[in-house]
Amino acid sequence: MPGLYLAAILLSAVGVALLDRRWRLAAWASPGRAAAAVAIGTVFFLAWDAVGIATGVFVKGDSALLLGVDLAPHLPLEEPFFLAFLSYLALVAWGAARLLLSRPRKADAP
Repeated sequence: MPGLYLAAILLSAVGVALLDRRWRLAAWASPGRAAAAVAIGTVFFLAWDAVGIATGVFVKGDSALLLGVDLAPHLPLEEPFFLAFLSYLALVAWGAARLLLSRPRKADAP
């Protein structure tokens, strides 16, 4: 089913964004910084992909879940969306870890 992979990425991003909104972990706490971090992360990983593709390490496999649109040889349309999602997920996970570690610990019960 073409497009299912992209749909799964976007649906997952919506779920992470809802968690972010609820707890103000990344984009809702600082939208500009979060957007910059996601953009930098996405560009970095796209450059990494380009090196991997050029050296023959990364090769696009065949999958009925992909749309079939390539931005470059072995670089499907879904890849930048996945890399942006990965960067955003890392920010939200970092924010959640900071939130959990900053909470005061309850005294141990005797």
